[in-house]
Amino acid sequence: MATGIRDKVAVLGMGCSRFGERWDKDAEDLMLEAFDECLVDAGIETSHIDAAWFATAMDEVNVGKSAMPLAMALRLPLIPVTRVENLCASGTEAFRGAVYAVASGAADIVLALGVEKLKDTGYGGLPQRARGVTNALFIPNLSAPGCFAQLASAYAARHRVAPADLKRAMAQISVKSHDNALENPRAHLRRKIDIDAVLRAPIVAEPLGLYDCCGVSDGAAAAIVTTPELARSLGKTDLVSVKALQIAVSNGQEAGHNSWDGSYVLTTRRAAERAYAEAGIRKPEAEISMLECHDCFSITELVTLEDLGLSPDGKAWRDVLDGRYNADGAQPCQIDGGLKCFGHPIGASGLRMLYEMYNQLLGRAGKRQLASPRLGLTHNLGGFPYQNISSVCVVGMLA
Repeated sequence: MATGIRDKVAVLGMGCSRFGERWDKDAEDLMLEAFDECLVDAGIETSHIDAAWFATAMDEVNVGKSAMPLAMALRLPLIPVTRVENLCASGTEAFRGAVYAVASGAADIVLALGVEKLKDTGYGGLPQRARGVTNALFIPNLSAPGCFAQLASAYAARHRVAPADLKRAMAQISVKSHDNALENPRAHLRRKIDIDAVLRAPIVAEPLGLYDCCGVSDGAAAAIVTTPELARSLGKTDLVSVKALQIAVSNGQEAGHNSWDGSYVLTTRRAAERAYAEAGIRKPEAEISMLECHDCFSITELVTLEDLGLSPDGKAWRDVLDGRYNADGAQPCQIDGGLKCFGHPIGASGLRMLYEMYNQLLGRAGKRQLASPRLGLTHNLGGFPYQNISSVCVVGMLA
């Protein structure tokens, strides 16, 4: 009977590039920027790495469909390297492969790295995917802002939230992320805004305005994982361990019949339930110290706070306005600026979230350091509310 991976894997080191419009760098440069920091943090040599997992989502504008670009850019020692892609959960998927390899005993020291080079494509958002099975799953004329605007409308209808109240809560989410990014020198967007600016901004898809939408970025992030025993033998004393890692993928149920009303994300709820069981968490609203969730749009963050069980259904908008998820609140969310402001290079985002949790737990977050965090949660959502992939990872200090 499977028991999960709780405390079977420790993070040996992590690294993250600066996110943004990196016109002067190519994908290989960004990989090296993240990997060099990660390797120094881990205190090992490249030759010590037994296997690697590589995440990049938009292969037609990046580094191709194979794993060879990672092996070549980092001069990895002829080891197994696997390229993975799971929409916006790609970075977490690479981390999952690395963690499972260590937990299974298949490898001792494993690298996970995600990268994306999106600003060179000429698109304001994500480039169009090629025709094929994936493209056929999505309605061709449905935009991401339009789809998530429907999530906002469904949420407001189900919970009878006045449009003005919902807009103000979404505006507070954007203001919070901008405030947090001011303390993050690697963030893409570092500009203070206020609620009035958000409410006055041009509408993209009602009720989502300009500041309710995240853009895309260039960037890379990396993690090296191993067993706690091996980490200690290498001289590591304070260890961040993986408490749980779960992924849930839509099977078409949400779009197949009317049992789903469009006001929440089913896969996030399933992944969270399994992650909490694996980590031994019974009251996430009290036990989770901080989180990074997938704020592709402000409404996504608001709904996710309920899907993760942190706010009661229909109450997240009130908790947001009350400051529960601010940097000085009970459960800080997007303390590094989130997708909205740190940036969203698709293949790197899941690992970037873990990078912040890792640094917070080790007390390395500088001006944005939280007081005594115990458990950190990361969440990714790939796709649209009606057809998607959700990942939930929980990390904490190893006793």
